[in-house]
Amino acid sequence: MPSFDIVSEVELQEIHNAVDNANRELETRFDFRKVEASYIWSKQDITVTAEADFQLQQMLDILRNKLTKRGIDISAMQVDEPLHSGKTFSRKVTFKQGIDAVTAKKIIKLIKDKKIKVQSTIQGDQVRVSGKKKDDLQTVMTMVKDANLGQPFQFTNFRD
Repeated sequence: MPSFDIVSEVELQEIHNAVDNANRELETRFDFRKVEASYIWSKQDITVTAEADFQLQQMLDILRNKLTKRGIDISAMQVDEPLHSGKTFSRKVTFKQGIDAVTAKKIIKLIKDKKIKVQSTIQGDQVRVSGKKKDDLQTVMTMVKDANLGQPFQFTNFRD
């Protein structure tokens, strides 16, 4: 029976490369000369620091641009509130990895509401969908892509 998995993953190496590119752009921009501003990558998140709040906004725009060029969906990005300490402002940027239980239940409810003849089960941080017809599975794929659930989804492990 054909099946596939719905997952939500972000390539950490591509994020790291985007942060490196954003740091390089900061060095060359005129409006960031003689300003203490940087992106700090630490395994799962990015810390954006600058001297002013408006500079943080500019830096987040640069980061979004670099992530988009690297093929990373920016809807996976979660930006915390700015922290002010001393003369610097900082924001922590994290990325959603995996599908949480609430979102997985929303996906399953979405599939059941359309009354498509497929079975869907939650398996850890992914959702497995199986059915008799490939067309039904492709319908589910387009439905999940079109649903705005707040994070990007990929479809892996397609078996015939």
